[in-house]
Amino acid sequence: MASSFRIRPAVAADGVFLGDMVVEAANWRPGGARPRHEVMDGADHRRYVAGWLRPGDAGFVAEDANGEPVGAAWYRMLPRSEPGFGYVGTGVPELIIGVRPIWRAHGVGRALLQRLCEHAGAAGYARISLSVERGNFASSLYRSEGFAVVRSGMGRDTMVKRLR
Repeated sequence: MASSFRIRPAVAADGVFLGDMVVEAANWRPGGARPRHEVMDGADHRRYVAGWLRPGDAGFVAEDANGEPVGAAWYRMLPRSEPGFGYVGTGVPELIIGVRPIWRAHGVGRALLQRLCEHAGAAGYARISLSVERGNFASSLYRSEGFAVVRSGMGRDTMVKRLR
């Protein structure tokens, strides 16, 4: 597999693919794949894509040389009344990222993460948050990109990066 990819802004039509990436993120453990409907039927995961590209949403999609999407990173502003796993407060967007397994460890996740954080900073946000389950190999990527654990919960950590 060639590791050449490009990154483009996410558009409204990417909603289904973003749902696929929520499923990839939820199924990070080898051999622990839950079917799409099982992951997306619950409000805990569905909130990350429902009504995609509403005001305050932003994201990027990585595509392979054939234009097929292979990963995505995006953020949403979730309300205090319906917080996401990585909610830290009003005015702090929550980041979601997913990469197809065959494309992991090829720089796709890092490139998406960097692009999204640059965008969030340029949009005026001071911080961005995410949630990661303990043991997920992505934790080391987040730490290397400046995220720090601000809260530990039931098997997961909430991480925040200062953008300015």
